[in-house]
Amino acid sequence: MKELVQYMAEALVDEPDKVQVNIVEGENSIILELKVAPNDIGKVIGKSGRTAKAMRTILSAAATKLKKRSILEIVE
Repeated sequence: MKELVQYMAEALVDEPDKVQVNIVEGENSIILELKVAPNDIGKVIGKSGRTAKAMRTILSAAATKLKKRSILEIVE
């Protein structure tokens, strides 16, 4: 899951070396915290949040295979 978020974020931003993903794993859920450079936050969120929503949809599909719930948080 971490590698998936890392890969998607690095493909979107101008500064891929500043992408950080932290995982907080619970019993039934996985929380992924995504940090990017301040000038790349808009690219990760997208217009009206479309890009972030698409990333969350992909994560949800991957988490379903693991029988867990995924939450993506974009941290400034």
